[in-house]
Amino acid sequence: MHELVQTVLKSDEKTALRHLVNALSASGKRYFLRNEIQQAFADYCQHSQKPAYFFHSSSLGKLIHYTHEMISEEESTWFLVRPRIGSQEVWRLGANMTSFEQMTSKALLDVGDRLVNRSQPQILEIDFSQFYHGYPRISDPRNIGQGLGFLNRYLCSQVLTDPEYWLEVLFDVLHRRSYDDIPLLINARILSGSQLAKQVKQALSFLSERPHNEPYEKFRFDLQELGFEPGWGNTASRVRETLELLKRLIDTPEPAIIEAFVSRVPTVFRVVLVSIHGWVSQEGVLGRPETTGQVIYVLEQARHLENKLQEEIKLAGLDLLGIQPQVIILTRLIPNCEGTLCNLRLEKVDGTENAWILRVPFAEFNPNVTQNWISKYEIWPYLETFALDAEKELLAQFQGSPDLIIGNYSDGNLVAFLLARRLKVTQCNIAHSLEKPKHLFSNLYWHDLEDKYHFSAQYTADIIGMNAADFIITSTYQEIVGTPDTLGQYESYKCFTMPELYHVVDGIDLFSPKFNKIPPGVNENIFFPYNQIQDRDISVSKRVQDLLFTREDPQILGHLDNQSKRPIFAVGAITPIDNLAGLAECFGKSQELQERCNLIIVTDKLHPHQAINSEEAGEIERLHNIINEYNLHGHIRWVGIQLPIADLGEAYRVIADFAGIFVHFARFDAFGRTILEAMSSGLPTFATQFGGSLEIIEDGENGFHLNPTDLEGTAKTILNFVDQCNAYLEHWDKISEWAIQHIRNKYNWQLHTKQLLLLSKIYSFWNFVNQESGEARSRYLETLFHLLYKPRAEKILEQHMQR
Repeated sequence: MHELVQTVLKSDEKTALRHLVNALSASGKRYFLRNEIQQAFADYCQHSQKPAYFFHSSSLGKLIHYTHEMISEEESTWFLVRPRIGSQEVWRLGANMTSFEQMTSKALLDVGDRLVNRSQPQILEIDFSQFYHGYPRISDPRNIGQGLGFLNRYLCSQVLTDPEYWLEVLFDVLHRRSYDDIPLLINARILSGSQLAKQVKQALSFLSERPHNEPYEKFRFDLQELGFEPGWGNTASRVRETLELLKRLIDTPEPAIIEAFVSRVPTVFRVVLVSIHGWVSQEGVLGRPETTGQVIYVLEQARHLENKLQEEIKLAGLDLLGIQPQVIILTRLIPNCEGTLCNLRLEKVDGTENAWILRVPFAEFNPNVTQNWISKYEIWPYLETFALDAEKELLAQFQGSPDLIIGNYSDGNLVAFLLARRLKVTQCNIAHSLEKPKHLFSNLYWHDLEDKYHFSAQYTADIIGMNAADFIITSTYQEIVGTPDTLGQYESYKCFTMPELYHVVDGIDLFSPKFNKIPPGVNENIFFPYNQIQDRDISVSKRVQDLLFTREDPQILGHLDNQSKRPIFAVGAITPIDNLAGLAECFGKSQELQERCNLIIVTDKLHPHQAINSEEAGEIERLHNIINEYNLHGHIRWVGIQLPIADLGEAYRVIADFAGIFVHFARFDAFGRTILEAMSSGLPTFATQFGGSLEIIEDGENGFHLNPTDLEGTAKTILNFVDQCNAYLEHWDKISEWAIQHIRNKYNWQLHTKQLLLLSKIYSFWNFVNQESGEARSRYLETLFHLLYKPRAEKILEQHMQR
């Protein structure tokens, strides 16, 4: 980057840079984002009649391409440059273009404070870099999010460096394994790593003479004499295979061997999934609009985790001891539950033997608040007492301690930190949608937004949670580090200021092996292909078709003059992010789309008075206004009814029956659950290019990318597909089938849970090896919790006590 900067300053391009900086400054603004900078440079090139290569390939063009933010001050201009994914540099252009020097991140944070007139000479700095110093670290940005593979390779290299030491570590780990004081794997007859290696050979010799399918209980006591307790397998062949893997791991360690062996070792029996602020239930409620996706995710994860654990326990031969897995979804009990089961302490998860929703009430500081649902923005004062109360409930319900705690979203991850710290168990974090990158400049202007959003508490909780986690699961690569053109969600926490509160100098190591990309699946019993006729209920199909196309209802707006036109289908919440009004505007501005297609929208509300906040009410009104402005009556149906999940699955299939398409027009979506649902059902899917769909959809192959800010371009993309379908009848079928197969092969819960449990085992082992490093980090996090987070939460509680 230094050479690029020098090239600009020592050439005629310096004049172009001066014009660009002056043009931006003349706008009256002082803070510029990447799209504004790019547009200003494009305008300059056009006005100055620069050749095309100058915009794309000149040294200045490259510098502008790498620049993500600029701040203009009287004497200088600051550049946040991102020459590579996961790497940020700060440069300051001096007055009169006399210098261009690299600066520290801290200097840029000071500039941000001055920008909002909240600068101060001394401020707390949060810096996690020392806790990752000397820690194994991914070097190639392309491998970010593949922590498991990296850690396996690293462990192998360590074993080869000092095999005797690592053999003793391996022995120690296996020797400590137990379940409720029942010893597993090895017993006191084996006293060291070297003895373990010898006994493995004896056991293999013994097993070579046993029948292939002989049940474990037939030779259990023979193995115990050799020092091996239950847990190696349920048959002679299974036990032999597992011990052979251990022998190979001792003799010639390889990453694949470590993964294969660890995946067989039974170490996870009790799992907690923490999901706090949603309406977590199964009958008639799947969260509020802000939590629906999270609740569906957690319920499906719980079902498949329990099934996978049952399978692993049986294969390990532990059902012989009566060991059964337990999975608990930990959430809050809501006394005023509006007719749902959210006031029930315990609810069994459908389709499981031993997975439960455990609800723990918030301590009643003010019953007017705590007995009702509380928004994700307001929940912070109650999480510490909730964690303490939940700890007692969990230990009583499990009759023991959990082996793995998985947090969901910012609040769930903070509770997971508190629980995992006290119970000394492995912590996993999941946060598919972090709040900070969704609200531009929210950290800079947090004072102005504090009464409504309480971002100071939330962003502090995020920093604590993501650094406390032993491993983090994301659905996509770009959740972590974005794309060459956009910052990732976790990357946005790398360096930022909360003026007059603190500076985050280094908030997270993006190259840490704790990050792992494991996408979720879909419920294949609900979201299955439309042409799977044998699994569809005709009566449900007719009812859902009537709802989507013809039924009159106070909660349905619009009729369709011509129901035979190809339907464009959209499902979502009425929020600016989901942007359903933008889709209606795109449809309204294109007469060609209206001539060939109908638009059918499904939300949970239709009228402004149903909104739960002013933002939602404004978006509902906007959608009504667009329908009237473009006179879409006869071309649009707006169903303002939250469909039961089974009906939603059939809705996708009904639209597919009409050879329709699904459009996800969100301004941003970290992943896109509805994209998976639609594609799994066989609908050709058009989805926003801003977010996870870039990794789900292969543009033009099994779906299509859209730019929700380009209404004309979106209409052309859809019309082009419609024209191809009309010209070649098999085109719709081809895209539909490719979408089905893509989701089936890559996004399934079986693969997700298999990887999740393997991660838990590997990172649990890694923590055992690196206890000292982890303890120092945990102490630092406790300090941030007590000195930063708790005072912010207490201020929110003071407001709640006045209600």
